Amino acid sequence: MRHTEFWARLDHHLGVAYSRTWAEQQVIGDLGQRTTLEALEAGVPPKAVWAAVWRTLGLPASER
Repeated sequence: MRHTEFWARLDHHLGVAYSRTWAEQQVIGDLGQRTTLEALEAGVPPKAVWAAVWRTLGLPASER
């Protein structure tokens, strides 16, 4: 997964207006108590970050 696909998925589920704010503020335990944005900036692969987001948001398996 590329960063562009990650952001497109997050925009789809949270809306373009809210997804960046959520990524900057929502701390996720599966990401080492970091936000999505912090994890991506630290070099965590977008696929791994998406998996944590997917679990946190409780999205359906089809969105994995």
